[in-house]
Amino acid sequence: MKKQVFIEGMSCQHCVNRVAEALKEIAGVKTVDVDLKGKYAIVEADRQIDDGEIENAIEEAGYDVVKIE
Repeated sequence: MKKQVFIEGMSCQHCVNRVAEALKEIAGVKTVDVDLKGKYAIVEADRQIDDGEIENAIEEAGYDVVKIE
């Protein structure tokens, strides 16, 4: 499973690290690549992850999800 998550509120490398750590805590996530300039993250997992689970992790880290593709 691979999803692109568009995120608002990231402004620095600390933000990138926070989002990446939050997403990596989701069970089954293998890799996370966060693009600060593009304001998105690519999440790869070995299981199907519900969009709500991704959204909750990012919002708990203090950021807003715009959309998930």
